[in-house]
Amino acid sequence: MSVEAVTAPVEAPVTRPAVQGIRINGKQWHEKRAPLRKNAGLTSYQKRAEDTKILAAIKAKEKEMKDEKEAERLRRAEIIKTRRAAKAEKERYAQMEEKMHKKRVERLKRREKRNKMLKS
Repeated sequence: MSVEAVTAPVEAPVTRPAVQGIRINGKQWHEKRAPLRKNAGLTSYQKRAEDTKILAAIKAKEKEMKDEKEAERLRRAEIIKTRRAAKAEKERYAQMEEKMHKKRVERLKRREKRNKMLKS
């Protein structure tokens, strides 16, 4: 009988990073930082030009949307103003009817409308 040596597979020693707790001078441990490379983010002129075109298109669309919104707001405000003016005129005529005869008030209304048409 031959003696066979049973050998277990030998594993490579595990390398662990050196433990770095509190340093000797008392400063806290922080991870190592990569060096600052200012030139790392430079892009080509074509890429920058393309980006500016995209940004210009976005800004134009935003401006268009804001203008539409502002126009809608002004339209609503104008409607409210005209309604208030009509209501005030109606109230004024109602007060005049209380003081004067109805036919005279109607005559004044017609005269005011004629003057309005001439002025515009």
